[in-house]
Amino acid sequence: MATLILLVYAFFLAAILLYNLLQLNLLFHYLRRGEIVPPPPLDPARLPLVTIQLPLYNEPYVAERLIDNILALDYPRDRFEVQVLDDSTDGTTALCEAKAAHYRAQGFDIQVIHRTDRWGYKAGALADGLPRAKGEFVAVFDADFLPNPQFLRRTLGYFQDPKVGVVQTRWTHLNEDYSLFAKLQALQLNVHFTIEQMGRRAGHHFLQFNGTAGIWRKSAIADAGGWRADTLTEDLDLSYRAQMRGWEILYLEEVEAPAELPVEMNGIKSQQFRWMKGGAENARLLTPLVLKADIPLSTRLHAMAHLLNSSVFLAVLMIALTSVALVPVMDRYGAYTGFLSLSLLGLVGVATVYFVANLRLLPRPRTLRQVLALIFYFPLLLTLSMGLSFHNSVAVIEGLLGIKSSFVRTPKFNIVGQQRGKTDRRQRNPIGKSLIIEGLLTLLFASALVIAVSLQSYGFFIFHLMLAIGFGAIFVASWRER
Repeated sequence: MATLILLVYAFFLAAILLYNLLQLNLLFHYLRRGEIVPPPPLDPARLPLVTIQLPLYNEPYVAERLIDNILALDYPRDRFEVQVLDDSTDGTTALCEAKAAHYRAQGFDIQVIHRTDRWGYKAGALADGLPRAKGEFVAVFDADFLPNPQFLRRTLGYFQDPKVGVVQTRWTHLNEDYSLFAKLQALQLNVHFTIEQMGRRAGHHFLQFNGTAGIWRKSAIADAGGWRADTLTEDLDLSYRAQMRGWEILYLEEVEAPAELPVEMNGIKSQQFRWMKGGAENARLLTPLVLKADIPLSTRLHAMAHLLNSSVFLAVLMIALTSVALVPVMDRYGAYTGFLSLSLLGLVGVATVYFVANLRLLPRPRTLRQVLALIFYFPLLLTLSMGLSFHNSVAVIEGLLGIKSSFVRTPKFNIVGQQRGKTDRRQRNPIGKSLIIEGLLTLLFASALVIAVSLQSYGFFIFHLMLAIGFGAIFVASWRER
């Protein structure tokens, strides 16, 4: 039995190491990326017509802020229309209707498209609005985004290349200083929106439209088969189908789109669950297409890693559980030194990608305090990720097995900086099985620390300490938000 556990541990450790090597390959491409050649300026007399879609569901705290921001875009009002795709069941619809009437009186083309069945969730709302869209291009912004007034002018010019089907911009964060959890989320997202996206672009690999803060060529959506509700991450699904049809996704790292990070643990969990399960659903559906696609081997390899990246959490959980069983027998096998060496190789890759991504985004001139803060936050980010491994593993398993679930929105509270708007505290979250298991896992890894001390076997001590703190922090934060 011990040998089997050892093999399981080694398998998942090797999987994580391979994933980290591919991340380092993206870093290599990122560091060697070339400058983006700006497109020729658009003819002011022939600016393209743009449809801006705003998918909303029960967003009373940010809906009006979003509409005000979008109607303030620096673009001729006769060259864009706004579709508020509202599936709300609360007072959000009335707020949107009032705002739309206010702006229509000023000459803006804005309509509220309200659905009552919410079929297909966000994908269904986008698909429902598309036949009514008058624009050649379709921009999408989620409820918590506040694009810069120059957003359209800085992005539309790139569509002069007929191969470009999507232009995606970089998310920035309105409230990353609100709390430690918000800061850690920002640092993690920064890796995706620098090294992963730009690295894939520089390496000529498949990229992702991130569901918001981007613009689609309307004909590319149709050519790729349109929005589908097969997964919880319809953005990744359509991105891959479009690229396999020959469309290019252009990522602009220098164009920023500020958004609000979730600040409550249950909001973080719902967002993570949707992203991880949606990624696994897409891996199940798109893997056969990627394997058959006429693309280079390196692109196919990175595409598979991209589609399966949520499975890293499952690998972390399996390593964590098997490592507890290995504590009493490590001396007998005499193999823990080799395992820890492999673990350190993976950790070096993760740390390197993290530091390069976030150092790149620090304001100039950088200070020693800022650099030291990044060093301090890194183990905390790893600890938080470990604490979410069970919750995210459930999402991955459900996605790979094709188990369907509803689209759970991530609450937004109109937070900018450390200033918080009004929130509705009437809804309480019940004590679910997941929360109980996270509490039990906290006890398990705390017990592993005691066993390690009693046996004087410290090979996994730091790992188990981080797991105990991570699961404990997730458990306590979730419990307090019941």
